[in-house]
Amino acid sequence: MNDYSFGNRLLQLRKESGLTQRQAAASLKVTDKAVSKWETGRAKPALGIVRNLANLYHVSVDELLKLLEERQEPKITKIVLTGGPCAGKTTAMSWIQNAFTKDGYTVLFVPETATELISGGVRPGDCRSGLDFQAGLMRLQLAKEKVFTDLARSLKAEKVLIVCDRGALDNRAYLDDAGFLALLHEIGMSEVELRDGYDAVFHLVTAAKGAVDCYTTANNKARSETPEQAAALDDAVIRAWTGHPHLRIIDNSTEFEAKMLRLISEIAAFLGEPEPYEIERKYLIEYPDLHALAEDPNCRRVEIIQTYLTPPPGTDDEIRVRQRGENGSYLYYQTTKRTISGLKRVETERRLSQQEYLTLLMQADPERRPIRKDRYCLTYEGQYFEIDVYPFWKDQAIAEIELRTGDEEITFPPQIKVIREVTDDEAYKNASLAKR
Repeated sequence: MNDYSFGNRLLQLRKESGLTQRQAAASLKVTDKAVSKWETGRAKPALGIVRNLANLYHVSVDELLKLLEERQEPKITKIVLTGGPCAGKTTAMSWIQNAFTKDGYTVLFVPETATELISGGVRPGDCRSGLDFQAGLMRLQLAKEKVFTDLARSLKAEKVLIVCDRGALDNRAYLDDAGFLALLHEIGMSEVELRDGYDAVFHLVTAAKGAVDCYTTANNKARSETPEQAAALDDAVIRAWTGHPHLRIIDNSTEFEAKMLRLISEIAAFLGEPEPYEIERKYLIEYPDLHALAEDPNCRRVEIIQTYLTPPPGTDDEIRVRQRGENGSYLYYQTTKRTISGLKRVETERRLSQQEYLTLLMQADPERRPIRKDRYCLTYEGQYFEIDVYPFWKDQAIAEIELRTGDEEITFPPQIKVIREVTDDEAYKNASLAKR
């Protein structure tokens, strides 16, 4: 089993000592390839080498031995793989298994609940109402996810990837607004809890949109939609997840194999394999028509309060905590960013409890005020835009989009009237706006 915790600690100690891998290897009388394997968790040093490492990095032997021997709880990431009918999810599961097992993940799959119920003889039309079916589906979905998450914590693994074949919020695509509110009341949860309870959401677009010749119902006895119905359902599923902080849409602009490769690339980028690079383009835009955005079915408003923390001494890291949600229901995050270049940054994020969030607020940077903003999350032609509206601006706003490559073409929706790009303009970064 790969020992990522021990490897990460060795990497941290070497960097703190100001040594390159080659310099550390020379001091230890080993190859730099051996140092690389230790730091990536692919191998462990012998006991005698551990003593030399302790001397080199000025730490105790006991500290390294304890870290080497102790059992660490796995790092668990839970993602949703969703999409319209005949989008390639079944094949994608196999691709995900093969790709991320090689990267040291134990990959777990939560089966699609609707297919289980329908294949087991329970169909929506057989219930007294669609709400009865969706409420039962939701309870079973959440119960399965809890079992998988609880068992993941007990696994002898360093990294666990839980892949949910559709998530709880897929149900929203099958209900009107009144029915969905009734469902939330039935299960006693908020939409924010359901939507943002997953770390990321990856939507595969149905073949009925852009690859209709490949659309079929023959490979899934629970599927009965026409291509037109499949396309409409695909749109409804995207709308259901719009507002999630990490929604990615994989369309049919390429052949199917390339579509799978793009999915794997998106998941790898989110997981940070090898590093969580974020390529972000930012634009100053005219103040948008908020009423039109609110009425757009492909747009969701999210309330955000962002507070910057005092960075550790000797670093230029940007650390912030964030309250994110709507209608009185919020989740909390801590984000750390390190700039690599103008467009590229290393970004890591972790979920916080409310108590952790409140505790970290005590470390707020006194030179910066909290940033409050309304974020309008908008999907348009397979791209995901975030429009930030600040209370201190009445004539302009900021639009952002995250990309896989710096030269990826952007198709702006009509709601966004670009004034100019401000990606590299420090004055329009949130950290600078907090100093106003």
